[in-house]
This record gives sequence, structure tokens and C-alpha cells, in this order.
Amino acid sequence: MFGEQPKCSLCEKIIRDEDVVLVKMRWPKRKGMTEIKRYLINEGKFICEDCFKARD
Repeated sequence: MFGEQPKCSLCEKIIRDEDVVLVKMRWPKRKGMTEIKRYLINEGKFICEDCFKARD
């Protein structure tokens, strides 16, 4: 997982810096999360803006 770029779970497009994404995930039980990007990559599923708009 380390070194891998996050990808859209629908179209597999690589998520780049400053891209607008939606993240589907469960609300964390733990408190004090400091490494938010790593947590999102490990626990979330990303959907790029284009795929989200296409689903509407």
C-alpha cells in the first residue's frame, strides 16, 4: 500500500493533488487521528468527481 497512488474505485483513475474526490468510509472509532491522508487511503473508497457526476 505504501507508495501507491489512491485511485477512483469506479474508473481506476489516479487521484492527483488538488483533485475533487468523494470518500466513502465508516466514521472512525479512534480519536486523535493525525495522519489523515494515510487514514483515508487505508479506510476509504475514493470516487472521482467525474464518476460522481455521471452517477447522478
